Amino acid sequence: MLFPEVNPKAYPLADATLSKTILDLVQQASNYKQLRKGANEATKTLNRGISEFIVMAADAEPLEIILHLPLLCEDKNVPYVFVRSKQALGRACGVSRPVIATSITIKEGSQLKPQIQSTQMAIERLLV
Repeated sequence: MLFPEVNPKAYPLADATLSKTILDLVQQASNYKQLRKGANEATKTLNRGISEFIVMAADAEPLEIILHLPLLCEDKNVPYVFVRSKQALGRACGVSRPVIATSITIKEGSQLKPQIQSTQMAIERLLV
């Protein structure tokens, strides 16, 4: 079995193509210093209103440790999405550890704005 079963609470889950787009963007955001890694940091960006969108790992164990984030996202109207692997998310963040949640942050005049907007749209399409 190639993919382990994904926790049904991990919704919306990005498919392979969207996951790749998201992880590429996370990697670029990391280079542009527009990335916060970890559940606590992601929560802070949401509370401060500086998050473009949140990416979480569906294989966080137990998943409940990040399930407060979707609620907060919905409060703040911030798109959020799950990718399958915390290992892959960690690699995209440029760290050697698994990462279960990241936040792409808002930055004035950011070069990534077009990619961020198209990814936000793709994520919002998953939610309908």
